[in-house]
Amino acid sequence: MEKRRIYLASPTMNGSERGYIEEAFATNWIAPLGPNVNEFEKELAAYVGITHAAALTSGTAAIHLALKAIGIRQGDIVFCSSLTFSATCNPIIYEGGIPVFIDSENDSWNMDPEALRKAFGKYPNAKAVLLVHLYGTPAKLKEIMDICKEYKVPLIEDAAESLGATYHGKQTGTFGSFGIYSFNGNKIITTSGGGMLVSKDGAAIEKARFWATQAREKEIHYEHKEIGYNYRMSNIVAGIGRGQLLSLDEFIEQKKSIYDTYKKAFEDIKDITMNPIPKQCEANYWLSCITLNKDSKVKPLDIMMALEEENIESRPIWKPMHLQPVFKEYDFIAKSEVFGTAEDIFNRGVCLPSDIKNTGEDMKKIIGIIRALFNC
Repeated sequence: MEKRRIYLASPTMNGSERGYIEEAFATNWIAPLGPNVNEFEKELAAYVGITHAAALTSGTAAIHLALKAIGIRQGDIVFCSSLTFSATCNPIIYEGGIPVFIDSENDSWNMDPEALRKAFGKYPNAKAVLLVHLYGTPAKLKEIMDICKEYKVPLIEDAAESLGATYHGKQTGTFGSFGIYSFNGNKIITTSGGGMLVSKDGAAIEKARFWATQAREKEIHYEHKEIGYNYRMSNIVAGIGRGQLLSLDEFIEQKKSIYDTYKKAFEDIKDITMNPIPKQCEANYWLSCITLNKDSKVKPLDIMMALEEENIESRPIWKPMHLQPVFKEYDFIAKSEVFGTAEDIFNRGVCLPSDIKNTGEDMKKIIGIIRALFNC
């Protein structure tokens, strides 16, 4: 008999979503736009404490429109976190920009401010900084924002993984010129697929909505003066998001409980270290991750294979973008010329099952498999 699958992170429905979806069907608001879209924008903006939001088809679309809004053009340099998923940096290429990848630091695994300052020394005319709050943990925002202000360069926050996480009590995604969130199926809340672009700049968000609806001018006929995109969220999808948002705080607590359970379970194994959570922030604990000591006899692949044998999903840490074949021609800036932190984390890391629906028995099973590899 096949063992029940234990997932890394799968959607968790609370039941409230159905009411918003049924209302959309009852009122025939099935196509893109509609009351759920408008309300989801307002409710999400209110939750994170920002004034303007545009609901879009994906977090990637949100990053694309943020880059377009700040004026990225052919040949413009954009500094981007290297330790991330490719969706962060692909939109730079869409607009003809040149990504320059910035290394991580060990305190949060996010963009290293010292490496960023070094990058500005090499590329003083860079046009934007695009940082990621990896695995739901905020980056060193004060240091990075100070550098951006010094060089008069806008900051875009890829908060796709960090909705609900705070830095000195303020929500990630609300510090820079633009913030983006993702509601992909594995995120802390989901709309099955979708994203949100947020900003204090109402005119910029209105322009983003315009581009996202094929840049159609307000004429009785179809008039287009700019290139547009089919990026607006559907009313059905937004209904799911409205229902999910009601459970966000509860989901964060459950994710934190998973993290704390792993941390306590492995505290006696010197070769295992949990992903760091700096004191000045509160993560949303989207994924619980570990790194293994360099001299550990147990390797990341050993853990992933042992879990997979029991039908338990786990994954490697993101492979840094500067190591990806598609981006091999682009520069990478590290604090040290001989050591890359992002690559080191990738080589030694594992993302552990962090599904909200994991039961106590599930967690006991996962932990037992890993401890057995260390003869514990």
